[in-house]
Parts: sequence; structure tokens; C-alpha cells
Amino acid sequence: MSRNIMLTIAFDGTNYHGWQIQPNGLTVQQCVEEAIARLTETQTRVLCASRTDSGVHAIGQVACFHTDSKIPAAQFRRGLQRFLPEDISIVRSQQVSPDFHATFSAIRKRYRYLLYDGHVMSPFLRHRVSRSKKHLDVAAMKNALPHLLGKHDFRCFESQWPNKATSVRTIMDATMRRVPHWDLWNSDSGWLPTDPRPHEDPDSPLICFEIMADGFLYNMVRAIVGTLLDIGCGRKASGFMKEVVDSQDRSMAGSTAPASGLYLLHVEYPPEQLIAPEEPPCRNSHQS
Repeated sequence: MSRNIMLTIAFDGTNYHGWQIQPNGLTVQQCVEEAIARLTETQTRVLCASRTDSGVHAIGQVACFHTDSKIPAAQFRRGLQRFLPEDISIVRSQQVSPDFHATFSAIRKRYRYLLYDGHVMSPFLRHRVSRSKKHLDVAAMKNALPHLLGKHDFRCFESQWPNKATSVRTIMDATMRRVPHWDLWNSDSGWLPTDPRPHEDPDSPLICFEIMADGFLYNMVRAIVGTLLDIGCGRKASGFMKEVVDSQDRSMAGSTAPASGLYLLHVEYPPEQLIAPEEPPCRNSHQS
């Protein structure tokens, strides 16, 4: 009997041409499908929650596939990892409802975007964050976030509009905060030179932006971040975010921020679709 297996996947997208299989470059989907084929000796198509772009990372990408393999669902995690490169990790594998669809069953997604505005950029953060060479006013950027909340036509943040049936989305949450610099990257607490620029918190040059919505448009998060950067650098006021949303005009918004800072963090599904059907009880051949 065919089973529906859900995978939670984390990956460093630096070396990949995004999730979706491409004719001219290696993708995460290609690696996962090849690993499944090697493990189960059967070719199968893998569906995903979000077709991330080239260079975008994931902490909680979700994918699913149908299989006739008898491998226990939880064992797919270790089995597939044997055939995957080190920059792709299967975090979890589980059997789910036959009706579960990684793309269409999703009800909410959360993305994280990491910015860095410190004077010295740690080489270990390369390809993991987007660097701003200007100090960012996080307070002004936070004041712009309420203008994103609610149900709106967000075509102002969509590249190549229209590429969806509708550009109306509902944003439930948007937060931004400075986080302490991770000391494990430093040889000692004083390795950074004195920053000649004024900085609201020189010990926290890493800025974490998170956003949750019922869905996202093509490049939507990166366009929002580009607009926030205009505000954080002082080129626009916090209220400019409302003007952009009301305009429904992509040319009003900021540029598309680099892919390196973007992470697919979490995808939420209806709980009932994450419950695997009960297996039929084994019949004892000695029973009459």
C-alpha cells in the first residue's frame, strides 16, 4: 500500500540553483529525489512547501512523496541522509494523511531574514546574512511593520506580477530585533575594532526580521526587506511602508534584497493532515 511521507528539510542554499529542478544547475529537489531513488530503488516526484530561489536557505522546508517502500517512516530520515550532501539535512520524516500536499495543504509560512550592519563582517557569516554597509535604524524599521499586517493586495512586492492567480495575502505577524553577536565566531571579546560610526548597539550587529503569512508572492519577502532597508538607512520615513502597500506599484518599493539573508523557517499545516492513517491489524494465520 502506498504511503505519503513528509520530510522536514534544512539546507544551505549557497551552492544550489534553488529548490526546483532546473536544466542548467544543481537543485535541492534534484538531490532529494536522487536520494529517495537510491534508497527505495524507485523514482518518485517530491512536492515542496516553497520553491525557494537560488541562494535562499531553509530551516524548515517541508516536502512529501508517495512510496510503496516498507521502510518505517521515521527511518527515512537516516536512510536518505546517507545519500545527501552535507549541506542538506533531513530533520524529520513521518507518515501523514494520504490527502496531505506539501504545497496546497500549507496554511501559514514563516520566513526569517538576517541583516548585518557591523563595521567588520565575520567571514563565517558570508552567504548566511545580507550586509548593510550603513548603520540601520531598527526602531524606524520596526515602526514600519504594522503597515504590513492584515489582508492586502501585495503586488507592490511581487516580481514579474502577475505570476499567481491573486496577489492578495494576509500577513499575521512581522517582527524585527537586534540579536547579540555570536561569540563563538570571535577569538576574544575585543577583536572588533572601534566602530567610528554611531551605532545603537555595537554588540548586536545582527538584525533578525521574521514574517508570517498565509502565503507569499515571488520575491515578496526580499522586496519587503529592500523597502525596510530604505527606511533603516534614512532614505524613507516609517510611514513610507503604507504608501508602498497602498500604491500596488512595484516601482515604489525598495530593491529586491539579496537571497543570502533569507531562510524558510517554518510551515504550518492542519493538524488532522499530519496524522497518519492507522495500519490494519496483522491477521494471525493460525486463527480460524
